[in-house]
Amino acid sequence: MNQDTIDQGKTYAVVGYLTLIGSIIAIIMNSDVKNPFTTFHNRQGLGLCLSYLIFGYVQGLYDNWLITLPFMICFGLLLIFGVATAATGKMILIPVIGPFFQKIFANIIK
Repeated sequence: MNQDTIDQGKTYAVVGYLTLIGSIIAIIMNSDVKNPFTTFHNRQGLGLCLSYLIFGYVQGLYDNWLITLPFMICFGLLLIFGVATAATGKMILIPVIGPFFQKIFANIIK
């Protein structure tokens, strides 16, 4: 992948990490261009947003800061990592759950 492809896809790659609506917008905007850099980060961002909602719902059932604080710190760090890699033009998987997102969303986000 050349630097022009990465530079063209950086904006939508970063937007893909910003909430579920940002992920959907980035996927729709990339559907015509099919930038592989943006597609990679859209899969990561959508997976991170959906897992945040699912685990957040489960965590919300327990009204306890000993559960909530580590959850928020973990997902905050993963979000910062994803945005930083997208902004710097690197294709690095999110630790632990990144390969799972690439595999699951491979047929959905092309």
